Amino acid sequence: MRIQQERRTNPYPWTWEVPILVFLMVVLVHVIALQPARAIANLLTGAGWQLPAQENLFTSAPGLLGGDAGAGLDGPGPYASSSALWTWVALTQLALLVAVVFTVVWAVKRWGRGRVQGMATAAEAEQLLGVSRLRRNAAVVRPDLYGHKGQS
Repeated sequence: MRIQQERRTNPYPWTWEVPILVFLMVVLVHVIALQPARAIANLLTGAGWQLPAQENLFTSAPGLLGGDAGAGLDGPGPYASSSALWTWVALTQLALLVAVVFTVVWAVKRWGRGRVQGMATAAEAEQLLGVSRLRRNAAVVRPDLYGHKGQS
């Protein structure tokens, strides 16, 4: 009986799959973010906006992490220095981190444990009921604040 009750209240048990999926998605996004960082560094150096071929997208990552701005690129040119590459990698990763943090905070507020369930926002209540109707029915809407004086 207890197992059946747990299945109803907790439809999906948190096991190792979800954290691994989140970790792999974060790694994937950060590896892919190396490519625009390299392209910006090369563009500002004068080598132009260059992205690697699709088959070199992931195989060029170790070279990029080693400081080679030309890793996986076919075209000739004076590529960005290691310091310029690292600067743009750091800035890109920082911007990505900020975007991920804002997304996680928004998702937790929207779907997390502390979300408000079944309550309309003030704007939604205003739109549906209007100010005069809200004031007229205040005891129904918020009985804790506007209930009859005789009730406790």
